[in-house]
Amino acid sequence: MANVVTITGVKKLYKMGSEIVAALNGVDLKIDEGEFVALMGPSGSGKSTLMNILGCLDRPTEGSYKLLEKEVSKLSDDELAGIRNKTIGFVYQTFNLLPKLTSLENVELPAVYAGINKDTRRAMAIEALEKVSLADRAEHLPSELSGGQRQRVAIARAIAMKPAIILADEPTGNLDTKSTLEIMQIFRDLHSTGSTIIIVTHEPDIAQAADRQILVKDGKITKDIITAQTTEKIDIV
Repeated sequence: MANVVTITGVKKLYKMGSEIVAALNGVDLKIDEGEFVALMGPSGSGKSTLMNILGCLDRPTEGSYKLLEKEVSKLSDDELAGIRNKTIGFVYQTFNLLPKLTSLENVELPAVYAGINKDTRRAMAIEALEKVSLADRAEHLPSELSGGQRQRVAIARAIAMKPAIILADEPTGNLDTKSTLEIMQIFRDLHSTGSTIIIVTHEPDIAQAADRQILVKDGKITKDIITAQTTEKIDIV
């Protein structure tokens, strides 16, 4: 399988007064196409900094980040914005849906920004909503949906452009147990069809749904383990 992510010797340094603080201090990481990875770590571990670099929301101070074998760490802001739009599908804890747009219109947004024509982007959005079993809520506003349904819309928006990576930041943090099970099953189903997924979480039960668990502590990767999984229904306790 091809490498989707290759991070080599990455450091992220911040100046705090007269001191230099390393949020990341020499991180090496490879993620292959089709992997389902859980990125874990306590507050202040560097986990969020690593997520921001993976999502092209920030650049490393030192080191290399290759996305689909292309060096992206030195790209311009406009170039990084293009990569975020077309190559990375984001799912956030707070859903980040526009309240005055319908589910369908929210899912269309990445294609609107990419300049895709109306008929094509509408078809892409409908297909994505069907994948999360929410096509029957296409014309509903976010205020008319439950929390779990809003997150399913957010996942549909993330996958509409068929990105190389789905990057989910605490995607079940605002959900009840039933909705959490539904959302994690959607991620497992997407993974079973070949999607590359990175979930950032502090919850061990969520991490267990992934095939690989990576622990970040004190700016370094301290554990990287493969866990056996199947595509059968998951059970989070």
